[in-house]
Amino acid sequence: MNVADSQRVGSSLEHLGYTFTDKAEEADVIVLNTCVVRQSAEDKALGRLSSLLPLKKRNPNLVINLMGCLVGVRGAEKLREKLPYVDVFSPPSDPGPLISFLTQGEIRALESSETERRFAYMDGDLLLPQHERGQIVSAHVPVVYGCSHACTFCIIPFRRGVERSRPVGDIVAEIRSLAAQGVKEVTLLGQIVDRYGKDIPDGPNLAALLRVVHEIEGIERIRFLTSHPNYFTEDLMDAVAELSKVMPHIEVPIQAGSDEVLANMKRGYTQKDYRNLVDLIRKKIPDCSIATDIIVGFPGETEEQFMETYRVLADLKLDVAHLARYSPREGTVATRRMVDNVTEEEKMRRFRMLEELQEQIVGEINKKYLGQTVEVLFEEKVKNRWKGRTPTNKLVFVESEEDLKGKILPVTITWTGPWSMQANLQRQPELITV
Repeated sequence: MNVADSQRVGSSLEHLGYTFTDKAEEADVIVLNTCVVRQSAEDKALGRLSSLLPLKKRNPNLVINLMGCLVGVRGAEKLREKLPYVDVFSPPSDPGPLISFLTQGEIRALESSETERRFAYMDGDLLLPQHERGQIVSAHVPVVYGCSHACTFCIIPFRRGVERSRPVGDIVAEIRSLAAQGVKEVTLLGQIVDRYGKDIPDGPNLAALLRVVHEIEGIERIRFLTSHPNYFTEDLMDAVAELSKVMPHIEVPIQAGSDEVLANMKRGYTQKDYRNLVDLIRKKIPDCSIATDIIVGFPGETEEQFMETYRVLADLKLDVAHLARYSPREGTVATRRMVDNVTEEEKMRRFRMLEELQEQIVGEINKKYLGQTVEVLFEEKVKNRWKGRTPTNKLVFVESEEDLKGKILPVTITWTGPWSMQANLQRQPELITV
């Protein structure tokens, strides 16, 4: 989500005549777009911000913009007292305060709503920043902002605000614009993406949106994340199974395997519910890959409760497990009402156990690809090898002197590991029509 927001800010700045630089020392405007989903992310953001202070002292005209979840939807006033050298504070997904500051408010004063929209650039057509235009194969497209679910461990609803679904027309216009700029794959984003449309009376759901996006010319692949088990309907499964451009890769977090821990997290489902969901997904979408998220060391989690999580992961054999150690977040329900009574050493032990288990599981899954021919969308060249992904989101590297960027080509898998695979092109790119 922050990558998508940053692209929109960059596009807005270029409309004002600014150009991109990746060197802070050369910049007239520095935008620090922040994430605070974990305490470590917030600490890193504040550390990076403090490192900009010497630049501000050397150049008082430098404009520093703090953006994103660290500011939140209501946090600017407190931050102004703590960070007097920051010029502008912007909520998540909103470049408006920065644009208004740089133009001394003149954009807001314009009567034409279309002109305002042209500079805000958060809806409708999106022109990528110049250094990314024609270079990006895969792009992220937010379809629902904020979150109204409020799991007890999560700070996002308090920082990004309530759930707001974007109109279908704006989403389609943006994706068409991205396709015209060379983008081949889009990932539809939401904190809970399968709740898309639930805040709109009689509005479309995610399955209906996927069917509309599927018809956009130039887009070859469609993905979406992150889903929630409570809202992953059979209608959505059917859309993934039926639409050729929608990739068979599902991200649906379990977070924990213990029913008591899940209740304390306010997730709204049981371990059995999640197992049944995975079974149904696999039945309706054969050969799909499934990713999950797991938090270890949630307040009150016992050894036996952790082992329930371990057994769920061992039984379901999912393709990806994003693992995290619980860390208290000021303002969340868990921090206010629960005691963080699992030691850091124990959290790390549990984390390592799941990490080792998942490495073994995914290694076995990937071995099945050895010798198979799969289609890969190539994104970029990394250390003389082309990097791409299969429909099931497996990372594949291929050695080739050809320019493979943006091409979907059949490859034969020659080596597999737990985190990536190597392959050979089945035949030369010039013989393939994409």
